[in-house]
Amino acid sequence: MTASDYDERDINSLNWENWIPTEEATLCFIRNEGRLLLMNKKTGMGTGLINAPGGRIERGETPLEGAIRETEEEVLVTPLNLKKGAELYFQFTDGYKLKGHVFLADDFRGEPGSTVEADPFWVDEKAIPYDRMWEDDQYWIPLMLKGWFVKGYFVFREEEMLAFRIEG
Repeated sequence: MTASDYDERDINSLNWENWIPTEEATLCFIRNEGRLLLMNKKTGMGTGLINAPGGRIERGETPLEGAIRETEEEVLVTPLNLKKGAELYFQFTDGYKLKGHVFLADDFRGEPGSTVEADPFWVDEKAIPYDRMWEDDQYWIPLMLKGWFVKGYFVFREEEMLAFRIEG
């Protein structure tokens, strides 16, 4: 799908029912005593932004397995008691399509540490630095943290969000 196939500023002009992602990925938000474990991303898509640990799902892996593996690789902890909190659908104007599976963990094993991919840090849930994150995060993360299961649909041109719809 290219930009000419839909109105990039009208989220409802996309045929989401027949939309097929190029790739699927995960995010894993670890909560602990009113804080979230986030990270400064040092490599890959979104380099320089703050995000939760996560990444692309590997062949033969479930979204849950991918979330655990990516969290272990990026911030050196194993998330425990994971619950799915959101599904996110991203259409980029260059044709790339990404489906995201977002998990919440209420416990973890290990000590967060820096890796080649990320520098982890804890932040108060009331002070999430949305101004340093992907633009869509400010719309769906607060709902997910309130306990809603969120479905989000987004159109991006590189790192600029052009349109969105949130269902919760």
